[in-house]
Amino acid sequence: MPEPESMAVTVVVVAGGDPPTPQEIGRLPANPVVVAADAGLDHALAAGLVPAVAVGDMDSVSPEALAAAEQSGTRIERHPVDKDRTDLELALDLAARLADRIIVIGAGGGRLDHLIGNLAVLSSPQWSGVNIEAWLGHAQAVVAHSSRTLDVDPGTTVSLFALGGPARVTTTGLAWPLKNEVLDPLTSRGVSNRATIPAPQVSVHEGVVLAVIPSGSGGVYCGLEEMC
Repeated sequence: MPEPESMAVTVVVVAGGDPPTPQEIGRLPANPVVVAADAGLDHALAAGLVPAVAVGDMDSVSPEALAAAEQSGTRIERHPVDKDRTDLELALDLAARLADRIIVIGAGGGRLDHLIGNLAVLSSPQWSGVNIEAWLGHAQAVVAHSSRTLDVDPGTTVSLFALGGPARVTTTGLAWPLKNEVLDPLTSRGVSNRATIPAPQVSVHEGVVLAVIPSGSGGVYCGLEEMC
């Protein structure tokens, strides 16, 4: 049985990409459970967050951060450097066992292959029972396995991407709606839609969708039948 809303648990996963911005730190819920992925431990401590757990092969974290975390009571879960999963995936696996909602910060920037891999991992069906979103400094990425309400204002740009295969999608409150239609992962059909109401909704009947919300979105928009 789902927990009451007041009892919902949010876990913040701090990844080892670009450091989270002060604005992102200021938006976090009070007293979240924090999980650091490798060098995300440096980012977390620098932002004043004390992780409950730090997980990864620890090949990128600083010795100073490791020592400070151990002194503060953070549990360190070390994994081999030669492994089949990224540090972020290991952190999400741990967080998903604790959380109703996961906010990932520090996952942007750096290598393009890391960013693509991070977005793919976030959208994995293995996390379908948890609401996951990533704050990437320049954008927010929200994963929808079933129904997700997007916390945006009217006029905000919203781009929808099917990941891992076609997705059957219905949207409410977007300028160019989808009505139980198939969104193919190899097209740009879902790029640059626009919210027309507060808190539009994306309902995914089959597959998985990543909703990307650029920061400071505005200006010219493209609909589902247009090309930017």
